[in-house]
Amino acid sequence: MPNASRLPALLVVNDDPASLLGLTGLLDRWSRELGYEVVAANSGANALREVLYRDFAAILLDVNMPEMDGFETADIIHSRPASSSIPIIFVTAYWSDEVVRLKAYENGAVDYLFTPIVPEILKAKVSVFVGLAKKTTELEEQAALLAHRSDQLERVNLQLRREIDGRIEAERRDEEKNEFLAMLGHELRNPLAAITNAAGILRKAERDPGSLQFAAQVIQRQSESLNGIVDDLLNLGRVSFGKVSLDLQAADLAEVAESCVRTFELSGRTLNHELTMSMSSAWARIDLIRFEQIVGNLIDNALKYTPKGGRIEVRVAVQDEAVELQVSDSGIGIPADLLPQVFDTFVQGDNGWEGGIGIGLALVRQLVSMHGGTVQAISDGPGTGSRFIVRLPGCAAPQNSVQAIPDKTNAAAGKTVLLVDDNDDVRDTLAMVLQSFGCPVLAASGGVAALELIEKHRPEVALIDIGMPGMDGYEVARRIRADSDVGTMRLIAVTGYGTDNAARAIEAAGFDAHLTKPVRAEELLALVGVTRELRREPE
Repeated sequence: MPNASRLPALLVVNDDPASLLGLTGLLDRWSRELGYEVVAANSGANALREVLYRDFAAILLDVNMPEMDGFETADIIHSRPASSSIPIIFVTAYWSDEVVRLKAYENGAVDYLFTPIVPEILKAKVSVFVGLAKKTTELEEQAALLAHRSDQLERVNLQLRREIDGRIEAERRDEEKNEFLAMLGHELRNPLAAITNAAGILRKAERDPGSLQFAAQVIQRQSESLNGIVDDLLNLGRVSFGKVSLDLQAADLAEVAESCVRTFELSGRTLNHELTMSMSSAWARIDLIRFEQIVGNLIDNALKYTPKGGRIEVRVAVQDEAVELQVSDSGIGIPADLLPQVFDTFVQGDNGWEGGIGIGLALVRQLVSMHGGTVQAISDGPGTGSRFIVRLPGCAAPQNSVQAIPDKTNAAAGKTVLLVDDNDDVRDTLAMVLQSFGCPVLAASGGVAALELIEKHRPEVALIDIGMPGMDGYEVARRIRADSDVGTMRLIAVTGYGTDNAARAIEAAGFDAHLTKPVRAEELLALVGVTRELRREPE
């Protein structure tokens, strides 16, 4: 709120002390009645100083003053923008001719008073200018008040707009969340339903080898599908929140992509499709694990939308200074209006093309971007298939390079393995896998029992669950490493947390490696088959 203004002021300027005193005294007589203040100045110079510090309703200015007369004083006052509009009433003791009067008006005079002054005339003139000053002040205060209230309203409107926009955004996110959860439920129920049906087949087909094999294949395939969904969910969340860092190294994309294709072929997922490769050596700096995710998710997407008998091609080549990975298919294609959205976390079209929960392609875009590359989806429309192109900056192939692709074919036979897990089903199924490959197995449901078995049987490898009640896996590992008799045995952690923090904690506890649940048989066998003595220690 603006502060209440002071009373209007009248400035009386006269070099004659008697005249100045008489005029100010006369004006003081009506000051309370009309509501104004009187200020006196005995020269033009003093009048200018007064005008610098405050505004006046009117100035009563003597014309005939030494050094600086009234005309010159008026001219200077009105030449200053802040005081240019102050009314000036000239006071003179003689009747001036028309030329002098014209000069006075040109210098800003609004009126003349002649001495001797008639009090009633002076009062009437002063009341007019004081009234105008009060009205002007009132209007200025009202304008300031309106500006203040307008500013307040603008701030309130801005806050309301923000709240409305926030509410709209929250509703949009809530709708997206509901759609995402609905689609996630759909995606999870499909493999769960298949697994449930397969379990029913197993219960009723004890003597039918064909049915048993079929059910086992269904369970294996759908379990991998579930695991893929969970992995992509966790990885996308970690990437989106900047929780993933890349371990970049020079690698031949052709060898990495070919390894991924071979993995799909070995899993049996490509039996109903014609899968071809066209590989040219193309080197780039990549994170091997993350690039395998990129290739795997693109192939998985192609398999999902290509009917049985369809063609899928994986190509790697050098293009100018970049390297390209292309995954093409002869599947159902993508409508033009959906092409810009295929990398979003939820996309669904009317032609049967739907991104499901879209995690795989969304993760591809994020990981490619982290590598400094781009990914593009191309399709001529429904029924024409689609092509996904990943472009990454190329690099020179290092001399005497050997591709660092993990070997997953090590034999584990003959090694005694201790399984430590409080979940009976997990422990028993892992034991069956290891025993089927010729590994003697010891089992413990907790840390104390595990340490007792280690002391008694001295197994070569221990597979230890992290999240156990009482003594957790970290503590079991620390105690084993502290024992000089068994401290060199190979320790593998098993955890449901695939985060970087969990990996650091596992390493700090003394584990040689770790697996994320659900454990894949080939990964388990590869880790168990590598002895601690042959493991290369960090330099």
